[in-house]
Amino acid sequence: MTPLFRRKAAAGERSVTLIRKSGCHLCDDAERVIEKVCGELGVSWEQKDIADDQELYDQYWEQIPVVLVDGRQHTFWRVDESRLRKELAG
Repeated sequence: MTPLFRRKAAAGERSVTLIRKSGCHLCDDAERVIEKVCGELGVSWEQKDIADDQELYDQYWEQIPVVLVDGRQHTFWRVDESRLRKELAG
C-alpha cells in the first residue's frame, strides 16, 4: 500500500527507540526530550545501548544518539522537541 493510503497510527500505537551509549551527554539530552514528549503524548519508548548489541553498534556508532520512530530513523545527534512532537502527533 502506498504511503498516501496508509492510516496514521494513533499516539498510543507509536513507538520511539533511543539508541545510545553510556557516558554520552548528547544521549542524556536526547533522553530528556524523548521522555518529555512521549510522556505528554502517551507514546511508549525504550532505550537500547550499542554496547549490548553489535549490530546496533556497527550501524549507528558514528551517529549516537539515534532516535527511531516506529522502527525508522527519525534523527541523530540532537533531538529537536518540536520536530519529534510533530512526527508523533502527525
